[in-house]
Amino acid sequence: MLFNLLNNNLNYDCLIYRMDKLIDLLFGYKKIKLFYYLRTYFIHLAPTWYDNWYRKYLKNKFSSAEEIETLKNRVRYYNKLQTNKTLEPSAKTIAQLSLKESIKVYYYDTIEYLKYFNKTLKINTLFGDIVHTPNTPTIVKSRPIVNNENSILLNLNKVRHFLFIKDKTKFCDKKNELTGRGFVNEYKRLRIQFLEKHFTNPLCDVGHTNNFNDNKWQVDFMSIHQQLKFKFILCWEGNDVATNLKYVMSSNSLAVSTKPKYETWFMEGALIGGVHYVEIKDDFSDLDEKIQYYSTHIEEAEKVIKNANEYTKQFQNKKREDLISILVLEKYFKNTDQVE
Repeated sequence: MLFNLLNNNLNYDCLIYRMDKLIDLLFGYKKIKLFYYLRTYFIHLAPTWYDNWYRKYLKNKFSSAEEIETLKNRVRYYNKLQTNKTLEPSAKTIAQLSLKESIKVYYYDTIEYLKYFNKTLKINTLFGDIVHTPNTPTIVKSRPIVNNENSILLNLNKVRHFLFIKDKTKFCDKKNELTGRGFVNEYKRLRIQFLEKHFTNPLCDVGHTNNFNDNKWQVDFMSIHQQLKFKFILCWEGNDVATNLKYVMSSNSLAVSTKPKYETWFMEGALIGGVHYVEIKDDFSDLDEKIQYYSTHIEEAEKVIKNANEYTKQFQNKKREDLISILVLEKYFKNTDQVE
């Protein structure tokens, strides 16, 4: 049976696909949503006395002068409210937030931290891929990098977006090519423009994996562990940010991207081209030049990778991320005149 399977191209491709997906899970290249939902369920079961204890515990744990300054800077970044603002009458209380009216993972990720506050406090939430700034202070996953004071960031849909990996393959041992996979539709103009220009580029193995535009740019699925065989991985913005940027910057491959226009909890607006990632022009005209340069200047490439790895480490302390999330919301309620 196995012999027949291996000799059948369709079944063989299916087998390889499933094996690659399994490897992604086993090596932590993909998160298992079942574990996420189980953890969320137990968080909701925690009694109020535990919530109060945990909140105090976090503030005591990160109490050194250096930690406090780090916390303040992160909170200021996510919540840029400078003056007190009044919420619109449509704002809901925490108790009124409903799972039925929300995107499931966004709701759970928000409630995880709202549970530390009085349920009569009011809040505005806007879930999904948000690329505009609301008229009133609102909790969002993503926002424009400029003119974003009313957009208050929380780490939402983190089961999909926040993935960090361990990559054991050295940069110098990888292919001197760029790879990239993703969904493409009529709204993802950046991806369309890139494929129009570089789909046939011999330095690139890129394409989309869904049905679109007569499938002229369609390619086979490529797992994360397969992508890590390449020196360069394309991190292209879709509806908002590039989802894969986090795990690429934690790997030994170089993230290749235009200058970000949107940001999330990952603080994409704080990233510096040539320091944390390989920045290419908005028209992608210098892509070949950048690939060839970093393929031959290994020390410079490894320096960028080291900076990228260090940048991602700040997000990998779960307790500190919990405290920052609580402090962001605390500032939100203070700057909307709800608590002293």
